Amino acid sequence: MTAFNVVRFRVKPGRDSEFIAAHRKDHPDFTGFKRFLLIKTGDRTYCAIGEWDSQEFIVAARPAMIAMLDTFRDTLEDLGGGLGVTDPVAGEVILEM
Repeated sequence: MTAFNVVRFRVKPGRDSEFIAAHRKDHPDFTGFKRFLLIKTGDRTYCAIGEWDSQEFIVAARPAMIAMLDTFRDTLEDLGGGLGVTDPVAGEVILEM
């Protein structure tokens, strides 16, 4: 069943271009990965969305996704509330319209 992972970010002042460039680089060819979107949601705030064949593929890719995050982690601000620099969620699609 199709699944999505969604990650919210807030970029440090003046680092937007570097953050976006990090997402344009070639990345591992994840098994079960369909597509990626990076959405600007506000001033220095972004949301990354990945579409996958199933939740199991997301779980299997997490170590590599964390390794990718580590390459641009220094561009991000702490989101507060104990979240750290990302606010990730993932799950299977239950309704499509």
